[in-house]
Amino acid sequence: MDSKRSLSFEQPIHELQQRIDLLQENEPDSADRTEEIRNLKRQLATVTEQVFKNLSAWQTVEVARHEKRPHTADYLRLVCDEFVELHGDRNFGDDQAIRSGFAKIEQYKVMMIGHQKGRTYKERSACYFGCAHPEGYRKAMAKMQLAAKYQIPVVTLIDTPGAYPGIGAEERGQAWVIAENMYEMSRLRTPIICVVIGEGGSGGALGLGVGDRIAMLEHSYYSVISPEGCAGILWKSHEFKETAAEALRFTSANLKRLGVIDDIIEEPLGGAHQDHQQTSLSLKEYLVRVLRDLVPRSMDEIIASRYEKFRRMGVFLEDPASVNPPEQGSA
Repeated sequence: MDSKRSLSFEQPIHELQQRIDLLQENEPDSADRTEEIRNLKRQLATVTEQVFKNLSAWQTVEVARHEKRPHTADYLRLVCDEFVELHGDRNFGDDQAIRSGFAKIEQYKVMMIGHQKGRTYKERSACYFGCAHPEGYRKAMAKMQLAAKYQIPVVTLIDTPGAYPGIGAEERGQAWVIAENMYEMSRLRTPIICVVIGEGGSGGALGLGVGDRIAMLEHSYYSVISPEGCAGILWKSHEFKETAAEALRFTSANLKRLGVIDDIIEEPLGGAHQDHQQTSLSLKEYLVRVLRDLVPRSMDEIIASRYEKFRRMGVFLEDPASVNPPEQGSA
């Protein structure tokens, strides 16, 4: 683990890894050295598991934003057996913050659509750090409609802090096009699988987030607003971002319990940024399993189930006494 890229709470993990590396590089081969390395590796696995099983909400955000975390482009390469990219919205331009194209995952042909953040500063600037413009969402919808025409399932990979907030984006109908995407996805006559692979922020995530199955990688988050944005509104300061993160209940475990998502995809020990291959394998296995379930179903059944799924969200219980007040004279 690179110390420059490790997060603050990963320090105990980094220190153990350093000790193991030093022993492997400098100490002569011996039974004692081998046993010590074996014990340190066991200790490393235990500490890593403890750290990542007890992440706070804000620490989860830090993991979701890790610079080494796999992006959509990585999954297109590692999950898909074939991928042919499609560009442009046939209206304004080609938004590089959205990748889309035909793909093959084992025996299934799918339409892959996902947010792309980029790695280098040049790539991130071209992708606007994963913040899509209206033309990106129009591109996504055009490709979804193409998939529906040929009865190909749609897979969306969500990884964005939010839709691009600039004046040009607003002038070209940012809010309207996100709302249109949500409406069209709700009735699109092909199976849709949505997976939050990192950040799932605000309407930028919802523009690709209406589907028959919604899943999250274990250490991702999915929220109506970023913790910094929430802290800025409620407390007028980003210093309260950790408090806001806890209050928003946007981690995968919370959202599964609340019924917002259907499934949690486990990440490798230490997070997805530690092992792109294993994370991709877990994602691929999940997609194949869900496709195997959805593809044989009739479209009328899928659309009705999708409708009911979202109608169930947000249900809460009221105090029975406030709904049916006691009659006068009753105890």
